[in-house]
Amino acid sequence: MNLPEGFEEKYRRLLGAEADAFLASFDRPAASGFRVNPLHHAESDAPSVPWSQWGHYGKVAGTSLAHIAGDVYSQEPSAQFVGTVAAPVPGERVLDLCAAPGGKTTHLGSFMQQQGLLVANEINAGRARVLSSNVERFGLTNTLVTNSDPAHLAARLPEAFDRILVDAPCSGEGMFRKDPDAMAYWTPDYPVSCAERQREILTETVKMLRPGGVLIYSTCTFAPEEDEQMIAWATVNLGLTVVPITKPDGIANGRPEWANGDPALLGTARLWPHQLAGEGHFVAKLQKAGDGVVQVGAVVAPAKLNRTQQHDFDEFAKTTFKQPFTAPLTLNRDTLATLPPQTPALVGIHILRTGLTLGTFKKGRFEPAHALATALAPEAFQSVVEVSEEEFAKYRHGETLSRPALTKKQTVLLTYQGHGFALGKAVNGTIKNAYPKGLRI
Repeated sequence: MNLPEGFEEKYRRLLGAEADAFLASFDRPAASGFRVNPLHHAESDAPSVPWSQWGHYGKVAGTSLAHIAGDVYSQEPSAQFVGTVAAPVPGERVLDLCAAPGGKTTHLGSFMQQQGLLVANEINAGRARVLSSNVERFGLTNTLVTNSDPAHLAARLPEAFDRILVDAPCSGEGMFRKDPDAMAYWTPDYPVSCAERQREILTETVKMLRPGGVLIYSTCTFAPEEDEQMIAWATVNLGLTVVPITKPDGIANGRPEWANGDPALLGTARLWPHQLAGEGHFVAKLQKAGDGVVQVGAVVAPAKLNRTQQHDFDEFAKTTFKQPFTAPLTLNRDTLATLPPQTPALVGIHILRTGLTLGTFKKGRFEPAHALATALAPEAFQSVVEVSEEEFAKYRHGETLSRPALTKKQTVLLTYQGHGFALGKAVNGTIKNAYPKGLRI
């Protein structure tokens, strides 16, 4: 691999005798991985990633049933260590600040088991939409997806979280094997400019963390300017202390000599591609000074539907689900969603997704959302239709299916090999296609 000018020189100087092995790793294939979704009780026989509870080595096609049904999430093996270190507890209030495309958000959600509140934020609008789509496919119901910058969030959510993950935008050196295009914009000065932005992000992030709360900082770069030097700066300026990370075999200590020499930096973690089957990553676990509880502040009140809306939703729920639907609801224009507990009132913040999207009120009817197909277990539905391999392909192409025995007009869950992947509308023996046009192939 033709590395950017100045890169090899920098790391020969930093790594000394270790540099040859490090630089040789760039000529080997990148490692691939995925996580199974514990919310779906998914499993895999693929080789396990040793530092990831639900992680496996291998590739999963985006057109596969496992991907479509939300049973797996493709995620590079080293990146999975970030979620392992964060390990939120069910019931906590958690923020994933730089969350797109959603790998780490869905990993946090796996730990949280649909309990507590998970806010997944992304500043870029296009990437935020991708994040929202992946949160939906994975079936997270305790999650808000927001599209804002850290300063705006910090102004509205002071000391509002028990745990925050900052997977910081960085120079991307650790992804050169996986994404060679990342080399195109690298210069010897690029890590320094990235570090300036990272300091701005961390300054705002700490405002949102309760006293005693935990902040996980990660990058996919080798650059000391963005890694050990960033943590050294944060401990001096932001009232944070390093919490030592337990490191499985193959994961290395941070390098205090590349920052201010503080031995606490040994407690951070480096994942090197010449030492393990994964790409380059850096992870630090930090704790804010003090001891306090989250400041909940103003919360969103459950929606009150008008008589027509209540009737239309009740009719849908009565003919679709086995049990009465009792979750608190929120209404954004005509879109109905569940309301996670203690959802903050984020005035002026663009919210893309609130809990589980249930559907949209149309004239004279309630149109259910595709999200129900991957978020709810088949056991939740009154009518489940198992399809053949041929029908699976046809439905994803946009075609209708025939089921003469279905004479009742109702929404049905379609499954393939027992996995829910789509909703359909049964009318007079025909299942009308409700697969989102943007997902059709």
